[in-house]
Amino acid sequence: MKRIAIAGGGYVGLANAVMLARDHEVTVLDIDTARVAAINNRTSPIADPGIEAHLRNHPLRLHATSDARQAYAGVDYVIVATPTNYDPETDRFDTDSVKTVARDVTALCPKALIVIKSTVPVGFTDSLKRELRTDNIVFSPEFLREGSALHDSLEPSRIVVGEHSARGRELADLLLAASTRQGAPVLLTGNTEAEAIKLFANTFLAMRVAFFNELDTYAAINALDTRQIIDGVCLDPRIGDHYNNPSFGYGGYCLPKDTRQLLANYRHVPQNLIRAIVDANTTRKDFIADDILRRKPRVVGIHRLVMKAGSDNFRSSSVQGVMKRLKARGVEVVVHEPLLHVPAFFNSEVIGDLAEFKRRSEVIVSNRLNADLADVAEKVYSRDLFGVDR
Repeated sequence: MKRIAIAGGGYVGLANAVMLARDHEVTVLDIDTARVAAINNRTSPIADPGIEAHLRNHPLRLHATSDARQAYAGVDYVIVATPTNYDPETDRFDTDSVKTVARDVTALCPKALIVIKSTVPVGFTDSLKRELRTDNIVFSPEFLREGSALHDSLEPSRIVVGEHSARGRELADLLLAASTRQGAPVLLTGNTEAEAIKLFANTFLAMRVAFFNELDTYAAINALDTRQIIDGVCLDPRIGDHYNNPSFGYGGYCLPKDTRQLLANYRHVPQNLIRAIVDANTTRKDFIADDILRRKPRVVGIHRLVMKAGSDNFRSSSVQGVMKRLKARGVEVVVHEPLLHVPAFFNSEVIGDLAEFKRRSEVIVSNRLNADLADVAEKVYSRDLFGVDR
């Protein structure tokens, strides 16, 4: 049994904590005292059915704290799962939180292996090892979806560890043993290659979203049936019937920032496609806003800000980009989001009562269709074809 500290109690950190705490001693370190209290009370601070059920029903060797000395004392591993938001001013991820954790661990528990799961720029991990003069840092990307983070941890599509060594194999075996998919592929690479795998994988997913959104834009402008075209295209087994539901653009916490970071890494490398993926998302939001404005609404209602059902996160959701464009054109925008308990969101009124929201809105914009809107279907604007994120 290992002693493991996890820096960051978000969906990546908490999913890994719950998975590993079934067999190991795990301490979650988070600066949010309310989140620490929730974890210690076996209540999930994030929306994830698997995490909620495990915290409630499973015996876990899990503790949370805001004290770094307590968290790092005598541990074998420190998994870093702190946020790395994209900074448009520097054109790079803000990696300060990752560096802070690495410095603290190096000072407090220098023998511990630091495992970075936060998404970072290509080349970051090896640069940090040189900066801190330590070899005890490795990058191991996560491939988790919000709302099903624990499921994706327990049933990994692959396990990637950025080190060709017995230590790298030991870490991979630790993660594999904690999962329920014992046959998951394991890949040992260099740190920089592992960082690239993460960014290229997410950028490919963003490209796929952008492709089907542009297919939908073409069909809408030419009065074609998007569903028929997508069904026919996706019958090709090389393309497949997944990640093909039109939306207002790719959004959420990961894809927008990861595509921009990869583009920044291409600064001195010839490319056309990576820039096009980033630009396509802006073009799609422009089209969606213009398409809504063709209805000449005076009041537009935004139904839900979250990216997908089951999520409690609306950071960088695509509908916010549409919302800003509508407001810039002088349209009044109101919001219905049950997760918001404030009177306004970016200077738009938040209406908690759904019936009042429906009455006030001349057009209701919904990235994903919802049964709650069935009685006002004639007001609803959506590009959703399948009713699910797929």
